[in-house]
Amino acid sequence: MNAEVEKRIGENIRRLRTAISMTQETLAARMQLLGCDVTRSAIAKIEVGQRHLYPDEIILIKDILGADYDDIFCLE
Repeated sequence: MNAEVEKRIGENIRRLRTAISMTQETLAARMQLLGCDVTRSAIAKIEVGQRHLYPDEIILIKDILGADYDDIFCLE
């Protein structure tokens, strides 16, 4: 995947997460409770575009943050 696209998606996730005052730790913990083995460090790397996202992670992040796919994948 294009590094700029991954960076933008990560920025979108960070914006959505901080808009609801959720920490990286809380997001990681909620994902773990739903069966996704992800750490706070992994969330930090996703948000700066240094780690790829897997489809199951995208689905969980969307649901946990109460977002739409358009919010996550917006490249504008």
